This record gives sequence, structure tokens and C-alpha cells, in this order.
Amino acid sequence: MNLTLYFKKFFSSSQASGIILIFCVLVSLFIANSSAAEGFQSFLDTETGTGLFGLKYPVSIWINDGLMAIFFLLVGLEIKREMVEGELSSFKNASLPIFAAVGGMLVPAVIYTVFNFGTEYANGWGIPMATDIAFSLAIISLLGKKIPNSIKIFLAALAIVDDLGAILVIAVFYTEQIHWMYLLSAFGVTALLFLLNFLKVTKIVFYLVPGLFLWYFLHHSGIHATIAGVLLAFSIPTNISSTEISPLEKLEHQLHVPVGFLIMPIFALANTNITFTREMVSEVTNTLGLGIICGLVLGKLIGINIFSYIAIKSGLSSLPQNASWKQMWGVGLLAGIGFTMSIFIALLSFKESHEIQDEAKFAILIASLLAGISGFIILKISAGNTVTEEGN
Repeated sequence: MNLTLYFKKFFSSSQASGIILIFCVLVSLFIANSSAAEGFQSFLDTETGTGLFGLKYPVSIWINDGLMAIFFLLVGLEIKREMVEGELSSFKNASLPIFAAVGGMLVPAVIYTVFNFGTEYANGWGIPMATDIAFSLAIISLLGKKIPNSIKIFLAALAIVDDLGAILVIAVFYTEQIHWMYLLSAFGVTALLFLLNFLKVTKIVFYLVPGLFLWYFLHHSGIHATIAGVLLAFSIPTNISSTEISPLEKLEHQLHVPVGFLIMPIFALANTNITFTREMVSEVTNTLGLGIICGLVLGKLIGINIFSYIAIKSGLSSLPQNASWKQMWGVGLLAGIGFTMSIFIALLSFKESHEIQDEAKFAILIASLLAGISGFIILKISAGNTVTEEGN
């Protein structure tokens, strides 16, 4: 096999982007704990853009709010396609990620509060509620075809609902001020996008241009701007035809390579630069650390699976096709990879103390590693375990 053909196959593989992402995590951790740490952080803090429209931000903001909105656009497109013609096209299948996400937010928040009620850490109850969609999907992609697509789609849908819930929590409980004129403008652009869909406009450019304005208005409103990607995705038209390629499918195809091999690696490099300190490590077993770790690892696992079990046994939902409960446990653990959104909430929770922020970051990293590794192992062991009857 020649080298060119090898790399073509590598980059077309669903596992390839996950391998690159994990490599970038390791590189970022190495940089953050080397002599290059200060220079790298200085680069991430460098403001760039134009002040003319209030669009001058640090590089890290452009990555987390800008590039990641494109990632959310791609995932939103995949979810919508599955809702129209795939695994989520029935109410029973589509409702399960919603029930699971609710459980995956409530139980971790309760566990954290039990550990930290009445302490100086009490305000961080939102930290273990979030799932890092980029890292969780990267881990499950490493399993390739060993895991049914229905499980991957379930995790993606769960993570999107989870992140929307986290964004709502940030907006209501952690945002000091909502700028209502910008928010109303965002509602107006969203209405325009769905009107274009209703009028059967098919040229993608007529959606992307308003989508840029939607991102701008949401970002200035005080709400996390990545939600713009999801709203834009759900407005782009698709169809159930197996012969005619819809605008949604066309855009989805065009985004796969840049998102998987550019945006996600950049995201990993920018967000894993945690510099370890002796104090950070020694404090991981205090109530803050235990609340975060138990909330993300155990809380997500318990909350997602209990709420899923109730939804399925009550007849409101059904288990993903060809999936087993053991695989659902694996997904519950992968959802405990909180990382970026959890770190973001930690920064908002403890604005007055960089020391507490660092302790929270380290606990989030430990929890995410535990959740990611254990979830991967369970899914790998359970590969091939399928069910043929709903609820088994």
C-alpha cells in the first residue's frame, strides 16, 4: 500500500479525528507544563479582530465561541437529519436523549450540592452538569463500527440537549447581565431562518449569512454563542429522498473534514493547557474536588441511566436500536467528560479566587479522564452485545 493511499484511508476513518484530538490534548498539557506555557497562554489571551463592531476578542474566545459554533452546526445538522429520516425519526427514539439529559444534569448537581452545601464552594453546583460534546464524541469515534450508530447518535443528541441545558443554566444563574436588544435581534434572525425554510429556499448561502448575524447577536446578548450553530442547523432544509441530496446533507458533507481535522484539534490545544501545581493536586480530595469528580463520573452515569430506564419502562421512549444496557452505561460514563463547559462554569462560579478555579480545573480533568477511560473500556467490552426487543 503506498503512502498516499494510506493517508487517504486514515483521514476518511471515523477514528482518525479522535486520535488527532487526543494527541492535541497531550501536546497542550505538555506545553502548559513546560517553559512555553507563559508564551502559549499569552498567545491565547491576545486580542484580535475589529473593534468597529465590538468584535475584538482574545484568540481563546474566537476558538471557543466562534470555531465551536461551526462544530455545533455540524452536530446539529446530523441530529436534524436523524430526526427526519434516521434513528431519531420516531418520538420514542427522539425523546430518550431528552429524558437522559435531564437526569444527567439533575443528579450531578444534587451530588455536588450534598458535598458542598453551605461551604465557600456551594456556587459551583453547575460545574458537573455539562458534557463536553467534542471530547465525548471523539472517544466514541475511536470504537468505529464496533458500536451501533444508534448509540453514537444517542450520545450526540444527549450531549446537545445537555449543552443547551448548561447554556440555559449559565444564562439564568451565572450571567450578570442579559442584553435584551441583542437577544430580541437573535430571535428575529432565528424567525427569518425558519421562514426561509418554510418558503423552501434551498441555497445554503441564504442561511449562512443570517447565521453569522445570529452568532453576533447571541454573543453580544450574554448567552453562549455556540447555540447559534444548533439553531442554524435546524433551519436548513432536508428531505427523506435517498436519491436527491438536500442542502443539509451537502453542508454536512462539506463540514466533516474541516471540523474533524482542524476545528476540534485547535479546540483541544486551546482548552487543555492546564498547568499543574502542588496545591492543585493536594486539594483534589476536598469537598470541591469530590463534588466535581463524583458528580461527573457517578452522577452522569446514574442520572442518565435511571431517567432512561424510567422513560423506557413507562413506554415513553425506547432503547436505541441494536443497543444494550451495558452500552448505555458506557455512554453514561462518556457523558461525564465535562471539560470545556465545566471549566467555563467553574470560572464563572469562582471569579474571586484563581486558586479555587485551578482546583476545580484539576478536578474536572481527573473526572473527565476517569469518565472517558472507563466509558471507552465498557463500550469496547460490550461491543457486539445487542438487543432485539425494546427495553431488554
